[in-house]
Amino acid sequence: MNIATSIKYQVDRINTGKVFTYDSLSIPQNEFSAAAKALSRMVARGVIKRYKKGMYYKPKQTIFGEIKPSEEELLYSYLFENGEPIAYITGTRLYNELGLTTQIPTTLRVASWDKMIKTKIGNLVVKPAKSYAPVSKENIPFLQLLDVMKDFKKIPDLDKKKGVDFLKKKIKGLSHTDKIQLVDLAKSYPPKVRAFLGALLEALSFKEMSESLKNTLNYLSNYEFGISEKILTTTTNWKIS
Repeated sequence: MNIATSIKYQVDRINTGKVFTYDSLSIPQNEFSAAAKALSRMVARGVIKRYKKGMYYKPKQTIFGEIKPSEEELLYSYLFENGEPIAYITGTRLYNELGLTTQIPTTLRVASWDKMIKTKIGNLVVKPAKSYAPVSKENIPFLQLLDVMKDFKKIPDLDKKKGVDFLKKKIKGLSHTDKIQLVDLAKSYPPKVRAFLGALLEALSFKEMSESLKNTLNYLSNYEFGISEKILTTTTNWKIS
C-alpha cells in the first residue's frame, strides 16, 4: 500500500470534526514529503481542511453550514501525541475547574515537560507553563495538585481556608501508593511546595511522609503563603506564614 492509499484509508476512518496530525496517521518520517502532497490533494478536493500547518480535520456539514472542530477537540491535539498525554492544563483555568476561583481566564496555561505549547484557538490564547516532571496519564492529577500548592498565594479570589481544606481532602483521599507518588513528584518542585505539602501531610498525621520532605528543605528558609495557624495548624513547624 503506497502512502497516498494508506492516508486515504486512515482518513476515511476518522470522525468528522476530529483534528488529526502526521503523528495521528503514523506517517514514517521518510514519507513526510509524499504525505504532504497527498494531504494537499485531499484539501484541494474538500475531503479535509487544514486548520494550521500539520493539523487537519474532516469538515462536518449541517443545514446551517460547516461546523469547525470544538475548542476541546483542538486543544486535545496539543495535549496528546499518539493517544498519550504530553501536556496538561494548569493555571487559573484549572483552578476554576477545581472550584478554587470564580475567574474564567481567556488565557490558558498548558504545562509540558519538553515542549513550549503556544497557540491561539478561537479567542482562547494558549501559553506555555513548566511541568516539573515528565507528563503521564497517571501523574497528571498529582502534578495539578502540586500546581495548586505552587500557585496558592496568587490564585485569584481564593478563600485560603477553603483552599487548604480542598488540598487536605484530596490528599487524605489518596491511596498509600498515590501519596508516595505525590511526595516523590513534590521533590522536583520548588522548596515552598515541598514545605506546603509537608505541612499538610503532618496535619493529616502522615508523619513519616512529611519528614521525608522536611529533610529536603533548608531549615533557615521561610515560605509565605498567607496561611495562618488557624487555617493550618502545622504552619509553624514548616516556617510557613
